[in-house]
Amino acid sequence: MTAETFFKHPALSFAEYRHSVNSGKHYKPHLHKRFSIGVIDRGKVCFEVAGKVATLQPGSLALINPETLHACNPVGSCLRSYYMLYLEVDWCLQVQQSLWQVDSFQPVTTSLLNDQSLYRQYHATMAALTKLEDVLAREQLLFELAERVFLRCCDHKQAVVSSCRRVLELKRILSRDLERSVSLNEVARDLNVNPYTLLRQFKKHAGVTPHAYRLNCRVEQARNMLQQGKEPAEVALACGFFDQSHLHRHFKAVTVVTPGKYQRNFVQ
Repeated sequence: MTAETFFKHPALSFAEYRHSVNSGKHYKPHLHKRFSIGVIDRGKVCFEVAGKVATLQPGSLALINPETLHACNPVGSCLRSYYMLYLEVDWCLQVQQSLWQVDSFQPVTTSLLNDQSLYRQYHATMAALTKLEDVLAREQLLFELAERVFLRCCDHKQAVVSSCRRVLELKRILSRDLERSVSLNEVARDLNVNPYTLLRQFKKHAGVTPHAYRLNCRVEQARNMLQQGKEPAEVALACGFFDQSHLHRHFKAVTVVTPGKYQRNFVQ
């Protein structure tokens, strides 16, 4: 049975993905204004891009630069299942500017990438986009995927200058107002810096992603509130967790005990 799914998160308007299952449809050569990354789950595809023809199958990634004529069609009468991720060029440029000193989008130099590790990362990212609750966590995964593709497939090798001051300021921002959701773009605007430059700098100096750091801050605040005798359900909402089970999962991951057990066994 053929099935089509299209997904775009309102807070991540720069990214859209498509999942087609058991599709036998054929496409005319066409182009997109966005940078596209595609993978095949099942079957084989005749991949035509920029006048070249290749066979795309599970384990490989199709990389399509913006405004590039292409077509991806099943071989013969076989069905294929595939994912396509479409990324806005301006967002891709932000990722590239966190890596190199460039003022325009840098196209990838290959259209077909055989890399099992990156293939698995792509699948994990697509699955997480619909499952993760936190916008920052989703954005982090998209950034890491795009960053890895560009580092692998673009020519630029220039280094980025990091800033400890920005990292310290970002830590202050991430550790307050824990009850609300924040995005990387929001804090980057406050600090007047490219969001993905900030992400790389933070991970380099702090050793964790901004999302992981903020999650840890939430657990620490939850610990303090539980010590004060607050109910776990109240603590969950006050600390920015979606519900009590969300708090339970992350609190136990950090402390190895549940919030209830921690509270019952806390001695003051």
